[in-house]
Amino acid sequence: MPRARIAAGAALLAVLLLGAMPAQAAVAAPDGDTSGTARAGTQDRHAAAAQTAVRGGDSLYAPGRVCTVSFNATDGTDDYAISPGHCVTGASTWYADPAMTVPVGATAGSSFPGNDYGLIRYTNPDVARPGEINTGTGEPVDITGSASPVVGQSMCHVGRVSGLQCGTVEAVNVSVNYPEGTVNGLFRSTAHSEPGDEGGPAFSGNTALGFIVGSGGGSTFYQPVSEVLAVYGLTLS
Repeated sequence: MPRARIAAGAALLAVLLLGAMPAQAAVAAPDGDTSGTARAGTQDRHAAAAQTAVRGGDSLYAPGRVCTVSFNATDGTDDYAISPGHCVTGASTWYADPAMTVPVGATAGSSFPGNDYGLIRYTNPDVARPGEINTGTGEPVDITGSASPVVGQSMCHVGRVSGLQCGTVEAVNVSVNYPEGTVNGLFRSTAHSEPGDEGGPAFSGNTALGFIVGSGGGSTFYQPVSEVLAVYGLTLS
């Protein structure tokens, strides 16, 4: 159902007030020497990675697909990007750019159906992974914690297609049927979304709530992030 798009900057301000890989080895040249063109190519890729940061709301790429990073998290040893399970399942290596020249990490696990979450383990130390959300407005949101959503709570999400959208939580513990099976324990909001927004982070103020896994009937459905953190023993970065 069409819905008037909320101005990105104003919507973000409103919710903020309410929520008051190891280093690459040099590629050998044809004569076995690692200098010259081969080394320069490696250095170029290394430099590109050093300038790359992956935040919540950013895209990662694998052959034949693109997934949105919901939030960055850590187990104290390794860092991970959280994303929908239906998106990361079946892919192994991920990149920060569509041309797939800057490697980021590898799929570390996923659950779908039943749940809808997956993990990508960062393996490239040159790629930064700050604990913030890229809202597309030029004003990132620092995420300081997570919480379970509450009916009536004001919130926003950032979709890869629709951008920053805001609304309220309509329902919790919702089940959605997919061709692959049923996903349980979701929550639903009035915030507008479009196909391709899956994975977009949902938050209230500086608190992470979950991420988009689908939409229908004028509502958007989300996987709560608190469940993902508990299952894998993670905390948000």
